[in-house]
Amino acid sequence: MSGSGRWTDLAPRIGSAVVMVAVGVLALWAGSGVFHVFVALLCGAMTWELLRMLNGQSGVMPLILGGVAAVALLAAIHLPAIYTLPVFAAPVALAVLAARQYRPVCAAFMALILLAGFEMTLLRDGPGLVWIIWLILIVVVSDVAGYFAGRLLGGPKFWPRVSPKKTWSGTVAGWLGAAVVGAVFATQLESSLLLVPYSMLVAFAAQMGDIAESAVKRLVGVKDSSNLIPGHGGFLDRFDGMLGASFFVLAVTGLFGLPAGAV
Repeated sequence: MSGSGRWTDLAPRIGSAVVMVAVGVLALWAGSGVFHVFVALLCGAMTWELLRMLNGQSGVMPLILGGVAAVALLAAIHLPAIYTLPVFAAPVALAVLAARQYRPVCAAFMALILLAGFEMTLLRDGPGLVWIIWLILIVVVSDVAGYFAGRLLGGPKFWPRVSPKKTWSGTVAGWLGAAVVGAVFATQLESSLLLVPYSMLVAFAAQMGDIAESAVKRLVGVKDSSNLIPGHGGFLDRFDGMLGASFFVLAVTGLFGLPAGAV
């Protein structure tokens, strides 16, 4: 790849990132209610993309199911925890019934979208604003570090059959970037230094989310999940890492809580 060719996607990545970060920051600072709606709309859009991508569906059905997913997420936020899984089961079941093919993949990704979105709202409402910022920074910093290290250093591919552009140099750089974020937050918040390796694991989960979405796109033979973000694919393409990271934090927090001193 030529020196100029390896940076051809840099401008659209920066442009889309700036816009999405600005919207996300505004939603965060506007309050929990606005953030809930923001995350619900985001999950609805990703559901719409998922159904269109997996099943080649156009028309109204993917749009309806995207709306159902968004409403289900908003309902789960305000209902007792015991109702969360049953509420999420409804849109997952409807999506599977509507799917023409790849039904197990559809069910798994639908569940991932809903549970990851739910965890983002839990972090915003529970431990506090600082921890949703921590999660976002882990995903953003690991992605940026991985992008530049992969382009500059190159080297062996991480998983060429699934994601041919990802390299081991970029993967490790992402882990190191996450470690820096974890160290800064642990120091400033007087949290346990376990936050450093934990942040690296969150970055790895984000990378796995990215790879999982790449695997789905290769399965169905598409380049992007949609064209909702002009010049740079869809929301699943941009938030696949956040899905993996957020789901991982949900699972680990449910079992062990956040590192000591994090709340």
